[in-house]
Amino acid sequence: MSSSTIASPQQSSSSPASVRLPWAGLLALAMTGFICILTETIPAGLLLQISKGLGVTEAMAGQLVTLYALGSLVAAIPLTTATRGWRRRPLLLVCILGFLIFNTVTALSSNYPLTLTARFFAGVSAGVLWGMIAGYARRMVPEQLKGRAMAIAMAGTPLALAFGVPAGTFLGNLTGWRNIFGVLSLFALLLTIWILWKLPDYPGEAADKQLNKVFTRPGVRPVLFVVLAWVLAHNILYTYIAPFLTQAGLPGIVDLVLLIFGITALLGIWLTGIWIDRHLRLLVLISLTAFALASVLLSIGSSKPFVIYLVVAVWGLTFGGAATLLQTAMASAGGESADVAQSMLVTAWNLAIGGGGVIGGILLETTGVMTFPWALFVLLVLSLWIARRSRTHGFPPGILDNHRNK
Repeated sequence: MSSSTIASPQQSSSSPASVRLPWAGLLALAMTGFICILTETIPAGLLLQISKGLGVTEAMAGQLVTLYALGSLVAAIPLTTATRGWRRRPLLLVCILGFLIFNTVTALSSNYPLTLTARFFAGVSAGVLWGMIAGYARRMVPEQLKGRAMAIAMAGTPLALAFGVPAGTFLGNLTGWRNIFGVLSLFALLLTIWILWKLPDYPGEAADKQLNKVFTRPGVRPVLFVVLAWVLAHNILYTYIAPFLTQAGLPGIVDLVLLIFGITALLGIWLTGIWIDRHLRLLVLISLTAFALASVLLSIGSSKPFVIYLVVAVWGLTFGGAATLLQTAMASAGGESADVAQSMLVTAWNLAIGGGGVIGGILLETTGVMTFPWALFVLLVLSLWIARRSRTHGFPPGILDNHRNK
């Protein structure tokens, strides 16, 4: 994203120093998200190899995604609450150390239960990280650049999907899936140096917000429902994309499909960074509608490569900015309790990731992967219905302008 892209009309009333984005620090946060997402999603691209390597079924291998999500689900709210008083950079470094340790264990382990345990604790690290990345980014910039800063900090997600997962899948097929987790450990080590060098530190916050009061704030529950249903739909398909393409008669294009998804997701977050200040509600509604229509098309033409490529491109484009859109909506709905509200979003997000692994695994073993598109359609229509109804709170027009004036 270029500097011209992130310019704001409000910059004219501020000094140049006050509107300069701290790129080195924001990119360190983006790299943190990159490692989180790649650690979470790489089993989807290497599902067949992991299944053979650990001597388990594909559905059981898919539970590597589920256990990671479960760790984040369990950790997000209680650990975010317990560590609110910690200074931000030391807490971030502790979580990165968790990735270094548990990805190394995953790379070396031949024992399925031990591997699941390592995945669970890697997910714990991620649960704390996702609860703090948005707030960290927002504290690094003036008010008029908070949305753009979040978009940059969240860019690690589409970058991981665009380049990390396809490259990891390709290299995993060549060198073995364990080596990929070893590379992730190396990334965590390098990121630790980067954080110590370039990322500013901030004090923690007073733990004075009650969860029930935050949960009942207008707008919080609609956003959480949309997070749950939208991300669940995404993860049912993403976790089991390899067996889906195999059953569709297209087993040799997993790498290409993941690359298309990632590149269009990157485009999606770039467009989100441009338009989020004025059109958050519209972006959410368009994304859900397009993804729902794409799922119908997928059910009709799943055996045709062109249809697969088109659907995956729409899927990536509409999901790329989802994290930024939903976290921004939650920050506005949470108000002064935005950090606690974000931990609830992380919990819902990871519940959806875990649910995608479980529900997708059940569908895989019972009705078959060809029922995936209809499961996605139902979930996306429900999300769209809630988002449309949440015009006053949750997904109102001009959400960032409203948030700035609070």
